[in-house]
Amino acid sequence: MTQQDVHVDGGGADADAVELGAFLRAARERLRPADFGVAPGRRRRTPGLRREEVAALCAVSPTWYTWIEQGRDVAASPATLRALAEGLRLSVAERAHLFRLAGRADPDPVPMAQADAQRLQMLVDAVAAPAYVLDRHWNALAWNPAAAGLFAQWLGRAQPGLPNLLRYVFLDARAPELIKDWELRAERLVAEYRADSVGLHHDAGHLALVAELCRASPVFERAWRANRVVAREGGGRVFRGPGGESLVFEQFTLKLALRPDVKLIVLAA
Repeated sequence: MTQQDVHVDGGGADADAVELGAFLRAARERLRPADFGVAPGRRRRTPGLRREEVAALCAVSPTWYTWIEQGRDVAASPATLRALAEGLRLSVAERAHLFRLAGRADPDPVPMAQADAQRLQMLVDAVAAPAYVLDRHWNALAWNPAAAGLFAQWLGRAQPGLPNLLRYVFLDARAPELIKDWELRAERLVAEYRADSVGLHHDAGHLALVAELCRASPVFERAWRANRVVAREGGGRVFRGPGGESLVFEQFTLKLALRPDVKLIVLAA
């Protein structure tokens, strides 16, 4: 653990810090010393592993680990949280809970299995309105025929890799023809993505995507450097139909309980 990994505020603990400490303590106490090659010993009074043993497993400072279990306001880097998750052998759900309590985005979320992709496709196919699922980089993982019909140049054609919403909006010359008030919508989209990508400043995929879009799109670069942040709240969306008519939708963005790294977007007419 380096000096950049941790910041400690001695002014007292907040509710999240207290809950994070309690969560890590419970995870530590559930571990069996024998599973880690540690002899139980007659003088072992605490259940599970000792704090210093967990600190050694996770390659972090014993003092720092004690502070975080005590509920002190300790800010840990994603790399340090990853080490804790692996050292404590947390499940997928427990790891996601750890990162949420710490207010960080997991740099290495569990890869989507083929079964997950099929289930996501079942989900969007069950929706009559245009619907699609985005990952943390705003790549489309699944979409239904209604979405492919509306976004013909984005989702309605074969292309290498996963179709990315930001690449479509900023790099496809036909996007402004479809999206009414394109520049205003595009600038807001950047502010929404910045809010959505908090915690990804060490993520190679995120950094590469932002660099690519900054090089290729002056509108994206200007909006990104403006550092605006807005929530992806949904609301009215207007597109141009084939005959120039306005197609009006209400957008809803939903998070999946078992896949917090992806979101379902539905455009209700």
